[in-house]
Amino acid sequence: MTSSLTVRTTELPVDDRLLDLVPADDAVTWLRRDEGLVGWGVAARIRTRGLTRFSDADKWWTETCARADVHDEVNEPGSGLVCFGTFGFADDPGDSVLVIPEVVIGRRAGRTWLTLVDGAAFDPAGDRTANRPVAPEDVVFADGALDGERWMAVVADAVRRINSGALEKVVLARDLIASAVAPIDIRWPLARLAETYPMCWTFHVDGMFGATPEMLVRRERGLVTSRVLAGTIRRTGDDERDLALAAMLARSSKDLEEHEYAVRSVADALEPHCSSMNVPEAPFVLHLPNVMHLATDVAGVVHDSTTVSSLQLAASLHPSAAVGGTPTAEAVRLIAEIEGMDRGRYAGPVGWMDTTGDGEWAIALRSAEVDGNTVRLFAGCGIVADSEPEDELAEAQAKFVPVRDSLTTG
Repeated sequence: MTSSLTVRTTELPVDDRLLDLVPADDAVTWLRRDEGLVGWGVAARIRTRGLTRFSDADKWWTETCARADVHDEVNEPGSGLVCFGTFGFADDPGDSVLVIPEVVIGRRAGRTWLTLVDGAAFDPAGDRTANRPVAPEDVVFADGALDGERWMAVVADAVRRINSGALEKVVLARDLIASAVAPIDIRWPLARLAETYPMCWTFHVDGMFGATPEMLVRRERGLVTSRVLAGTIRRTGDDERDLALAAMLARSSKDLEEHEYAVRSVADALEPHCSSMNVPEAPFVLHLPNVMHLATDVAGVVHDSTTVSSLQLAASLHPSAAVGGTPTAEAVRLIAEIEGMDRGRYAGPVGWMDTTGDGEWAIALRSAEVDGNTVRLFAGCGIVADSEPEDELAEAQAKFVPVRDSLTTG
């Protein structure tokens, strides 16, 4: 059991980029357009696994908050005591973690604050020049569990099963292994991702990092939102051509069908917790530097915020059709049978939560897991009845680009 924590949050008079404040060790990150949260150190942590990984983590957090002595002079979402988490995609093994940093720095709407736990220290006037990240050296890439040909064969198998009526959609992922000559300074790829993909949420928790475009659930003062992405097309770099491709994506029956499955799964999961909901009839096209997605923002007013935390909402939404398939139970079973790799925490919820239960939980997409000098990159594609294996492989390659470039470019 975690002992009682003493927590103090105060205004912080700095305007540095948040990532410039973070040391290399035990860093956590949740950023979008240089707003959000960064932190370091470990004041407390729990590792959970299996079918009860979400409920075990949520119970631990509730008990920890009840014992904590919190002095919060800021009272913004993410001030006071906060935890960061990353959760396994599958129930088996489902390895997951929830961590409370010793130091957290937050920024929102022009306000910056500092949270210190159990007497931790931070010098806002400290020398930043000695804290610069180091670029990865001599990075080489290799296929992960399956090479391209074998993965396309798995996609073809999935298409056959879909056309036989076994299911409507399944999301299949593949991995890529990057190796460097020295341990990766996680701040380097994080800075590249935050700079190149400012519309995404750049995250790092316990070795899992990336820049995800998909918000699984945000709960803030009674309002809940979820951004659903499904249906993807690769950008060409030619603006006129990309506009034509965006229009094609918006009319694609294959992609609209895939998107409808994903939106329906999110709306159905949130409905029991909401007194009212807004589900747009048609998606919009989200333009990112490397790809474009069909996107829908689902919103609602929660009626059970006193008893159901943002993490519990994330658990009820996971896995959505956007990362599992439709029907979800059949799709997840098929993933375990034919995908050929352990996803770990790829496509699981990642994010943060405060003592009120408010928080933000995204899906760990455009992501990777770092372990010393090795990085395991992930990418997935939604497979439906008329999916072509070659096209899906090209889409997966495009989805590797954000993390791949962050490890190799300045």
